[in-house]
Amino acid sequence: QVQLVESGGGLVQAGGSLRLSCAASGLTFSSRAMGWYRQAPGKEREFVAAINWDSRSTRYADFVKDRFTISRDNAKNTVYLQMNSLKPEDTAIYYCNAQLTLNLRTNDWGQGTQVTVSS
Repeated sequence: QVQLVESGGGLVQAGGSLRLSCAASGLTFSSRAMGWYRQAPGKEREFVAAINWDSRSTRYADFVKDRFTISRDNAKNTVYLQMNSLKPEDTAIYYCNAQLTLNLRTNDWGQGTQVTVSS
């Protein structure tokens, strides 16, 4: 059974930074692409970033390019999302996903971590 546990969220002022972590178990982490998504109140869950199994390929949503960086540590079964230059519109619950490919997510979600950016 796949388990994903996100952490690192919190309250930050606009322009600040946060680093999210997602610890994975119950899967062969080193062979799986991983992704980050977010869901703001009243909105659908949306793609943020993804990384392939060996970190050689990544992709980002246009609204986070040059501000967010996804990375992973296969020795720790953990994927990270470094978020810089945060904006109030980045406020959302952030979820990680154990993807099938860089472009194809699954129904394996964590519980999410809340990120709130104040203006």
